[in-house]
Amino acid sequence: MTITQTIHAKTTVSMTDLRRNPSKILEIAGDLPVAVLNHNKPEAYLLSAKAYEALLDLVDDLSLIKTIKARSSGKTVKVKLEDL
Repeated sequence: MTITQTIHAKTTVSMTDLRRNPSKILEIAGDLPVAVLNHNKPEAYLLSAKAYEALLDLVDDLSLIKTIKARSSGKTVKVKLEDL
């Protein structure tokens, strides 16, 4: 039985309050995540479109960094700028 649970947001809202006025919740939250609680336990996280897109950009950046690191130890070829 889990006694405590980490909530990864500074703002929380109950499912009932979210159903009553979702646009107000989004307005109050701005670009910060909101933990949606069901029986005082996090059930979901609500993000604005802007915050979600920023999160996707970070995931994409991490994927590119992984690719760069994997390729950085490969074979290199020296070229002169004039030869291009």
